Amino acid sequence: MTDHPQSRAELQNQQLRLSIWDDEGGAGRCGPQESTAHPVENRLIPDLTNTELVQLRVRVIALENLVTALLSGAPASQHALVRAMATQISPRAGMTPHPLTIQAALHMNEMVDRAIHYQSSAAG
Repeated sequence: MTDHPQSRAELQNQQLRLSIWDDEGGAGRCGPQESTAHPVENRLIPDLTNTELVQLRVRVIALENLVTALLSGAPASQHALVRAMATQISPRAGMTPHPLTIQAALHMNEMVDRAIHYQSSAAG
């Protein structure tokens, strides 16, 4: 069986796209992933269409409200865990602050605050 360069390139491209599902650039236990085993080239990621952006926005709103509802029924220890995670993703001394990460950490704490508000208003 001969190895065709085009077939190999296609296979590598497919494996690269599939690997994106595994690591999607999220944060690991020790902080944000600076690089992955398979760096993603911008040319492999198509631009989102307006329809996809709208659907993404709708899903994020739904997920945010779902998480808030779930947190409203969670014990204080779960709230503390979310706040600890917000602290974990916040910039550390000597590191370059990233505006989106700062906003995300603030938003996580706001979600806990909203959940506690709903929790107390549902009880009373």
